Amino acid sequence: MDSDNKLLTLSEFRRELGIPLVLAKKLIVWGEVEAVRTVDGTIRVTEEELLEARDLLRHPWTKTKLYLRSLGPGLITGVSDDDPGGIGTYSSVGAAYGYALLWTAAWLLPMMLAVQEACARIGIVTNRGLAGVLQRHYKRRVVMGAVLLLIIANVVNIGADIGAMAAALGLITRVDFIAAVLFFALLMIGIEVLVPYRTYSKVLKWLTLSVLAYVVTGIMIKPDWSLIAEKALAPEVHFTKDYLFAMVAVFGTTITPYLFFWQTSEEVEEKRLEKDEGVRPLSMQNRIARMRTDVKTGMVLANLVFFFIVVTTAQVLHANGITTIESAEQAAEALRPLAGDRAFLLFALGIIGTGLLAVPILAGSGAYALSELMKWREGLGYSFSQAKGFYLIIVFSILVGVMINFIGINPITALYYSAYLNGIVALPLLAVIMVVGGDSKIMGQEVHPRWVKVFGWMAVVFMAIAVILTVIFSVS
Repeated sequence: MDSDNKLLTLSEFRRELGIPLVLAKKLIVWGEVEAVRTVDGTIRVTEEELLEARDLLRHPWTKTKLYLRSLGPGLITGVSDDDPGGIGTYSSVGAAYGYALLWTAAWLLPMMLAVQEACARIGIVTNRGLAGVLQRHYKRRVVMGAVLLLIIANVVNIGADIGAMAAALGLITRVDFIAAVLFFALLMIGIEVLVPYRTYSKVLKWLTLSVLAYVVTGIMIKPDWSLIAEKALAPEVHFTKDYLFAMVAVFGTTITPYLFFWQTSEEVEEKRLEKDEGVRPLSMQNRIARMRTDVKTGMVLANLVFFFIVVTTAQVLHANGITTIESAEQAAEALRPLAGDRAFLLFALGIIGTGLLAVPILAGSGAYALSELMKWREGLGYSFSQAKGFYLIIVFSILVGVMINFIGINPITALYYSAYLNGIVALPLLAVIMVVGGDSKIMGQEVHPRWVKVFGWMAVVFMAIAVILTVIFSVS
């Protein structure tokens, strides 16, 4: 009996350590903690192992490192939302409107969480990417149209992102812009095509830390937090064409179609990787629980960065009369005389780090979607020789994106309109995702939980109203 009292359930174990359940399970899987299986089949941990785990996690850095290691595709998907193009969009919004659109960060968060969980849940349950699921239930030409629009918007994003990264590097080192563009393009093609997925996914996880540069910058400028709290919670809507266009662009940047396809496909990729490595598969319930932790961490972090970029540009640029920002690197340069060299450097380095994270995901999401539609072998777990079509789409997307920087098209203007296009494309895709995820014939018992239904459909309604109002005010 005394022995039984020294055994802790997983829930008790993780509460004692103050860690998420997903990390508690991973500590056992990795062999950092020894567990015993009792007669009733439950997993228990001894108090002695609890003390050893507490000693292991006593350093915050170690705890952070292990937590990052325990997370899956949801973290990478969420943080990639804050690519250089997104940073440029949020910067231009903050400079042009001050805090007037800050409320969208708080109000969009539950919708972001619901949409990404819906996509991940579809991937886990069906073991198919989003394009494959849609093709089984809708006409092929409809799905093909959506995928082609996705790829076009992604290519524009890729071009703008690489251009922003090259310009940011030029601000720091004065390197030639063309050389920097070609360097980043070849680097990302090489990483995505040649590096094994297991290693590649670890690199992406660590690159997620680059977005913290914007949180630090936002704190450094010492904003008026009471005013920010007021503006963040109370929606401020201006019924003008430019304001509504900006609102749709923010929506299209934050809840964007490429994340739908990437999230779904990466859940399939993770399962394939575990199978190849001989890892005992998790139950459906445990996979969904792990996914929820991933998605929550990734989307909260992405939303936090969105929030702080608007705060920084509103506080420093808008308040000083700088209301026109056409790129992320321009925002970084404008910060320098007003907020100091450290804020400028963090902002510029953040552009490079987020670009290295986002560009491969932009290219990869389109490759997953089109390859699945064409019934080609797809996945970063395969080598180039095993999935040539898939990898050639990635290479083509990045190279065409690079060309945008050399043929006279303003990539930021194109990006702003592509963000608006993303918002429009997202609308029917969101509706389909909500219908598919709520269909018990497809999802079995794992249909959307109630909160996902509420906030997912709220996203559809919110987007539809914004698009309709934009059209009305554009023609009036």
